[in-house]
Amino acid sequence: MADLISFSRGAPSLDIVDIDGLKAAASAAFDTDPARVTGYGTAVGYPPLREWIAAKHDVNVDRVIVTNGSLQADAFLFDALVTPDTNVVVERPTYDRTLLGLRNRRGNLVPIPVEDDGLSIKDLEQVIDGGTVPALAHIIPNFQNPAGVTLSASKRTRLLELSREHGFTIFEDDPYLDIRFRGEGLPTMLSQDENVVYASSFSKTVCPGVRVGYLIAPTDLIKRITTMATNTYIAPNMLAQATVYQFARSGALAASIAKVQTALNERADTLATSLHRHLPNSTFTVPDGGYFLWVDLGEDVDVARLAPAAEKRGVQVVKGSDFVLEGGQHSLRLAFSAVAADRIDEGVQRLAAAIDDSKRIDTISLPVSDQMRRIVIGSAAEGEATLA
Repeated sequence: MADLISFSRGAPSLDIVDIDGLKAAASAAFDTDPARVTGYGTAVGYPPLREWIAAKHDVNVDRVIVTNGSLQADAFLFDALVTPDTNVVVERPTYDRTLLGLRNRRGNLVPIPVEDDGLSIKDLEQVIDGGTVPALAHIIPNFQNPAGVTLSASKRTRLLELSREHGFTIFEDDPYLDIRFRGEGLPTMLSQDENVVYASSFSKTVCPGVRVGYLIAPTDLIKRITTMATNTYIAPNMLAQATVYQFARSGALAASIAKVQTALNERADTLATSLHRHLPNSTFTVPDGGYFLWVDLGEDVDVARLAPAAEKRGVQVVKGSDFVLEGGQHSLRLAFSAVAADRIDEGVQRLAAAIDDSKRIDTISLPVSDQMRRIVIGSAAEGEATLA
C-alpha cells in the first residue's frame, strides 16, 4: 500500500539521517586511510574506531571488539557464555531477536517483569531465593526495546550488588544510550563494575545501514570472542567502520544525535497525545528517549486479530506477543522513530478503526451453513434455540 504508515520498524526515517555527512565521512575514510579501508583488516575492528569507543567508555582498548552490528556482538557473547540449560534472565518483554538468539542456543530463559522503572528487582530476588541463579542477565537499561522504560539508578545499584553476590554476568545491551530527549542521563553499569559486559550500536545514532556495533568485556572474554570473529569472517566491514569513525571525529555524529533527539521527542509526544485522544482506554508509559512505546490495549483486544486488520487499514504494528515467551496478546510495540510527526495521528486513527474491525465477527465470509450454526449456537446460549 502506497499510503502505508509503519509503526513496526525501529529505524530512523530518512529525513533525519545525515546523508551528506555520511558521504563526506566515507570520502574522508578513503582519502585518509585507503590501505586499511580497502583491506581485510583485523577481527577486532577498525583500530581508530576501536580506540574512539574505548575512550568514550573510559576502558582499555583491549576490552573492545567492533562488530557487524550489535546483534553479531550478541551472537558471539551468547556462543561464549550460553550452553544448553544455562539460566539466563531476560526482561519481560524484551527484544524478540534476543529471545531468538538465546532459544537457538537452548538457554533456560527466566523472564522477569519490566516495570515503569525497569526490571523488577523484587521478582529477580525471589527467583534467586527460590534456587534459580542465572549465569547471565540480559538488560536493556535505557528506553528499553520494546517497553520504552529506563532502569532506575537504585535498581542499577541493586542489580550490580546481586551480580556480585551470586556471581552472574550482567549483559548491558545499550543501543539507545545517546537517544535521550528529556531528563538526566544515568551512569552505565559498565562504568560502575568492570565485569559488566556492554554492547551498543551506531544503527540508532548514525543509521542502520552502516551495520556497526561493538562489545566491551573483560579482556579474556574479548580474546575468546576475537577468535570466534576471526573464524567467522576474518574481519568485519572496514569501510563501514572507518566511515563511522570519520563521521564521529568530524563532529557530525554529535550533530546527528541532536537532530534525532529533537525529532523523536516531538514524535513520542505526538504519539502519546494521539493515543490519549483515539484510544483513551489504552495504558502506556511515555518514554524519555529511544524509539519505542509499549501500549496495553485491554483484554478485549486480541493483537493476533488486530495486526492483519491494521494492515488492511494501512498501518503496520508489531504484536506484543512477539516479545515474550508467553502472553502479550493484548499489547503492541509502536515504533515512532520512522513516522513523521504529521503522520502519527492519522496512523493512530487507522489503528483505532482496525481495533473496531478486529472485534467484529465477520459472518459474511463464512459458508451459509456456518453462519446458521453460529446463529443457532448464539441463540442456544440465551436459552432460545430448539435445534442442536
